[in-house]
Amino acid sequence: MSTLEIKDLHVSIETDQGTKDILKGVSLTINSGEIHAIMGPNGSGKSTLASTIAGHPRYEVTKGEILLDGEDVLEMGPDERAQAGLFLAMQYPVEVPGVTMTNFLRTAKTAIDGEAPKLRTWTKEVKNAMEKLRIDADFANRNVNEGFSGGEKKRVEILQLELFKPKFAILDETDSGLDIDALRVVSEGVNRAHEENGMGTLLITHYTRILNYIKPSFVHVFVDGKVAEQGGPELADELEANGYDRFLTPAAAAV
Repeated sequence: MSTLEIKDLHVSIETDQGTKDILKGVSLTINSGEIHAIMGPNGSGKSTLASTIAGHPRYEVTKGEILLDGEDVLEMGPDERAQAGLFLAMQYPVEVPGVTMTNFLRTAKTAIDGEAPKLRTWTKEVKNAMEKLRIDADFANRNVNEGFSGGEKKRVEILQLELFKPKFAILDETDSGLDIDALRVVSEGVNRAHEENGMGTLLITHYTRILNYIKPSFVHVFVDGKVAEQGGPELADELEANGYDRFLTPAAAAV
């Protein structure tokens, strides 16, 4: 059993207009095997939380802690966080010209585990994972994300998730830009990783449609850099029906 703890997290960034506070005291605890959905309007701090957990240098933690099994994540570099068992599926996966998928996946797996996977079993594992995600075998020889469609990039993110076997996955709007078929395939990949590895999942989304396939244990509503409300799956249904208006009124903002 592993635990990811976020305690009273405050995060800011530097802008042309000066320092801007984004997260204003976020506290969450995620255990192995749990799926937590974070929902909220644009600009509420959801993606900032994901990037901060992963170690993006733009975001400055001014107060609070992130602990992984009691270890201080904020003292780790991004690569050390990956080695410790954290994985971020990016909202906008980047292209990596000159690096093939085959080389990237094996190099990353070696860096995370501290030793190279056995080639025969690794090749079979990659092939099987690609087939389940309906990724054409030719993609193994293509450069990472270069010329890929949005849906193909998202499938490659989940391919990494299945192969790297993290303790905790942070999925930053993995459902954005996916048609219904791609959404189903991607969700099946997340569910496989969850069931096979017992990982904890932090799923960031605007919409409930992905929650029809990936069933959350808990739902947290982000508003203005804070958790405004939390509950079970029924909270997502309420948000789908009524939106975020009740959290955005002056009275609610003052609470």
